[in-house]
Amino acid sequence: MPSVDKTKINEMEEIARRVRIHIVKSTHEAGSGHPGGSLSATDILTTLFFHSMNHDPENPEWEDRDRFVLSKGHAAPALYGVLAEAGYFDVEELMTLRKLGSRLQGHPDMNKTPGIDASTGSLGQGLSIAAGMALAAKIDRDSYRVFAICGDGEMQSGQIWEAAMFASHNKLDNLIAFLDRNNLQIDGSTNEVVSIEPIVSKWRSFGWHVIEIDGHDIEEIIDALEKKRQMN
Repeated sequence: MPSVDKTKINEMEEIARRVRIHIVKSTHEAGSGHPGGSLSATDILTTLFFHSMNHDPENPEWEDRDRFVLSKGHAAPALYGVLAEAGYFDVEELMTLRKLGSRLQGHPDMNKTPGIDASTGSLGQGLSIAAGMALAAKIDRDSYRVFAICGDGEMQSGQIWEAAMFASHNKLDNLIAFLDRNNLQIDGSTNEVVSIEPIVSKWRSFGWHVIEIDGHDIEEIIDALEKKRQMN
């Protein structure tokens, strides 16, 4: 397991607990939203923003920051909760979710909200955006990394596999994608709508190095990211 102080792990687990509370309260206040898909991504987001990513809440446009793309844009309440806890804006602003004039709309908007690197919401497109960012870093010889979280329902979209093929072909080892496999999409379970299995074999066949983890175990998430770092 990773050499991360247990106190630090406990701190991140507490942050994730608060983010879950923010998700439930803000979606209840809004009277709409996607709490389930947000809750399933909370621990991954918390680990990225409080352990793995280089970023600066005081300077959201910092050129050398790591980039993040929430491909499953409907999970914006989780991202907003993490950004608020990180200091990009006040926690109190979370209660304006989805309200007229709010910076925190139902899907991330990079033109309104500090800390958002890509406007997302149309499922299947986020990985392409992330791959483009990663390729730009390679071309410009920049050291920043690109992280993306995709939903399992998105795996039914052809564009995801075009992006996966593109990333592998261009050897984008600065791109890390998480697949949030919660087995659900808006019309039911992924197996009932359009089965995506065998999903691990599919990603590997597209040239990706795949690590399977418990997405709610912060130590496992850190360990997977450390294994990826050692590969570079």
